[in-house]
Amino acid sequence: MEAIGQLVVILGTIGVVMVTVLLHVAYLTYLERKVLGWMQDRMGPMEVGYHGLLQPLADGLKLFMKEDIIPSGANKIIFSLAPILSLIPALIGFAVVPWGDGQLTIPLPWIGDVTFRPFVTDLNIGILYVLALSSVGAYGVLLGGWASNSKYSLLGGLRSAAQVISYELALGMSLVGVLLMAGSLSLVKIAQAQAGGFWHWYAFALPFPQIVALVLYGIAAVAETNRLPFDLPEAESELVAGFFTEYSGMRFAFFFLAEYANMILVSCIATIVFLGGWHAPFPFLDFVPGIIWFLLKVYVFLFGFFWIRATLPRLRYDQLMTFGWKVMIPLVLANIVITSIAQYFWMN
Repeated sequence: MEAIGQLVVILGTIGVVMVTVLLHVAYLTYLERKVLGWMQDRMGPMEVGYHGLLQPLADGLKLFMKEDIIPSGANKIIFSLAPILSLIPALIGFAVVPWGDGQLTIPLPWIGDVTFRPFVTDLNIGILYVLALSSVGAYGVLLGGWASNSKYSLLGGLRSAAQVISYELALGMSLVGVLLMAGSLSLVKIAQAQAGGFWHWYAFALPFPQIVALVLYGIAAVAETNRLPFDLPEAESELVAGFFTEYSGMRFAFFFLAEYANMILVSCIATIVFLGGWHAPFPFLDFVPGIIWFLLKVYVFLFGFFWIRATLPRLRYDQLMTFGWKVMIPLVLANIVITSIAQYFWMN
């Protein structure tokens, strides 16, 4: 019975996480179109449901019913698997994301008491797990561009490979300062160590606040998710749609879902690592459930994605690479060195 109870806990938690993430992905597309509309003095989606609230369902139904076309010269196996290779790592990355503290015990008939925790699992290498999966997801973009047998798709895939190599290095290294201060790679332990007020959050905490690392992480995260002004792999004005030019139907939707799932994932990681996760900014606000604080912080990051898209133009490719290697990398290295020195003297 104990084994059955553990299985119920695992499957139940996975189900809640997946349903929540997919609902957020669907309505994140709606929210982005609304926010961009307001910023550009438009209404955004208004036709399907009250103020367009059913627009994501209509879009999903449309993509599901569209014809699935595979180009005659494409590598059919890789062409078909590439969108899945992009989507699956983006979804399973949420297995190590904690959205709260404590646990909930529920009595079930014939099984007994089962205890649910606010995360699927707590890996002691949680950050490495997420970074590794983000690397695997990049292969889906690269293989999809190559397998399409289209020069636009191939250029988009090659651009994505170079961009991921350049900015994933900065993304991972921007987290090293926090790891030096926290002494753990577990996302649960990192979040738990930031309780007690915003001055304990690693973005503001002594011995060396990681606010610069947070900014660098945000920039690298925008580049990693192929969002403006770093959307060179898609670049509609140059490459039609880049790596997914030849895709249609549900395979196109998988790439779309992967992009928005990655946006939510990098926002969750930033919230946990730099901004205290589910902890309130002041101790007297602890009566508000932790999940509320967690979602508020994540939504602030997501709003930043929308704001940047509405504000900044696309970079040239040479500007993209120059900024990544000559600005981002030196800054994250300097942050690691300064944090190491500050932590050494703080501990001694």
